[in-house]
Amino acid sequence: MSEQKSIRNIAVIAHVDHGKTTLVDAILKQTQVFGEHQSEMQEERIMDTNDLERERGITILAKNCAVVYEGVKINIIDTPGHADFSGEVERTLSMADGALLIVDAAEGPMPQTRSVLKQALELGMKVVVVINKVDKKLADVARSETQIENLFLELASTDEQLEFPVLYGVGRSGVVKVENADMSVGDVQPLLSTIVSEIPASTGDITKPVKLLVSSMEYDQHVGRIAVGRLRDGVVKKGMRLFTLPGVKEFGIEHLYVYDGLTRTEVEQAEAGEIVAITGIKGLQIGVTIAEDKLVEAYPAPLIGEPTLHMTIGANTSPMVGREGKFVTSRQIEERLYKELESNLSLRVAKLGTGKYRVSGRGELHLSILLETMRREGFEMEVGKPEVITKKVDNTKMEPFEMVEIVVPSEYEGAIHQELGKRLAEVKEVSPAGESEIRMRFVMPTRATLGMRAELLTLTRGTLIYASEFIEYRAYGKELPRLRSGVLVASHSGQALAYGLHAAQERGETFVDAGTEVYQGMVVGSTKKEQDIKINVTKGKQLTNMRSKGSDGVIQLAPPVSLSLEQSLDYLEPDELLEITPESLRLRKRELNKS
Repeated sequence: MSEQKSIRNIAVIAHVDHGKTTLVDAILKQTQVFGEHQSEMQEERIMDTNDLERERGITILAKNCAVVYEGVKINIIDTPGHADFSGEVERTLSMADGALLIVDAAEGPMPQTRSVLKQALELGMKVVVVINKVDKKLADVARSETQIENLFLELASTDEQLEFPVLYGVGRSGVVKVENADMSVGDVQPLLSTIVSEIPASTGDITKPVKLLVSSMEYDQHVGRIAVGRLRDGVVKKGMRLFTLPGVKEFGIEHLYVYDGLTRTEVEQAEAGEIVAITGIKGLQIGVTIAEDKLVEAYPAPLIGEPTLHMTIGANTSPMVGREGKFVTSRQIEERLYKELESNLSLRVAKLGTGKYRVSGRGELHLSILLETMRREGFEMEVGKPEVITKKVDNTKMEPFEMVEIVVPSEYEGAIHQELGKRLAEVKEVSPAGESEIRMRFVMPTRATLGMRAELLTLTRGTLIYASEFIEYRAYGKELPRLRSGVLVASHSGQALAYGLHAAQERGETFVDAGTEVYQGMVVGSTKKEQDIKINVTKGKQLTNMRSKGSDGVIQLAPPVSLSLEQSLDYLEPDELLEITPESLRLRKRELNKS
């Protein structure tokens, strides 16, 4: 085994919003990846190139980049922090020799911190810790350090793993130091030096035949699908004939790339230890082994956690089908879903035989991102209420449970307990999280968490810090109380009018505005009553020859409630569907004409 002394492969891991991507931005800018006047020097979240990533401020897809520091090439893998995209973390960690763990100095380790650290340590990785955002008003560096140490004590399997360097930083300012000192000046050089000195050099044997595991996949409109992975052994060359395993399919390398800054640079050859990108493979899938010798044993595919939620997706069957989308048939939806499986390893798709498909994922966000992506591509579809995936073990019905962690101002403690009590939550820990905040941990069924985050954000006026992590399957508990009231259902099709909507708003809140086209069976609002109410929002004021005093006043309507895609999914009941088009989201009853 030889070492690529000039290469370090490192994965950046953290809980969501702890500053991974911002810190990588600083590294890219300070290592002169961009020219002084390039637009990227003024940008934030440079690695988040996906529109949804930029809009939501989260990393969804793992990405590769590379910088050079003191003659050492550092391949950086920026991974998602949200638990719903942990499949992205799991498959890409196989390319790294070490991990950079980022922890928010105010929040400390959160559920996903524990999850990603556990994965890294199980792979035997050397971990460098950066306590980030030490300049925050509520930062408690000492407490965060103690919590991180306790986490390592719990998860480490060797004494060596307990020896980890800790640095302190403000990623937004591009400053990292070996001591928690003045952060108004400085740069990321101490971090880069620590990576070079602490993370082991990438290993591989250049004398052996070529072998690598496809850990990621990219797409280029000019060259098509691109396989990405760390070259474990050998020297790979452009034009070389290789095999995919298992299944033994031969192919020739059309293009060979390595990473240089944010771009791929085409090269003639690359040696063991390098992260490479290869084109020319037909029917590429993540988890495939590429080898020079077709008789060698394939690498085990990455272990990906099982999905916990599923929903049905089918072609749109509403009266408005085909008005707003380009792709409206079941066949087109099927092709798109199976294409997604090639790169989204946490996803599962099953054909139901009724023109519908059961799609399973790691959480609400995981599924909603898929739906939003398809919507933006021009698809029309209808989806049912997300439901938890249950199992039968020894004739006992089992369901997924989650650890939920909440940090809120102390004044909301009672309200949180009351809301989660309705949702069958079991209190595990309550502790101070600062001068005026409290940290609470609960264990509860996954089905009880659906729609809960939005409810709690409203309850706490947006001051909530919320995180959850799947822990295990347990025996199915008692049924939840009904958490949603009834809805206003359109009794007639046509254009919603102010007069009809005014009558609806006397019974509750409306989801549509005057001038919106509605159809019979469409959900047009909510009511505080338990039962659904049918209402004619297309009804106009009757004109007569008689005028009464005050009858000609202008009707004043309250603004309609606008639900996002995730909120709409949370709102659904089993007898309802969500119609999704590139332009609209419409809640409806499954049976439109039910009397």
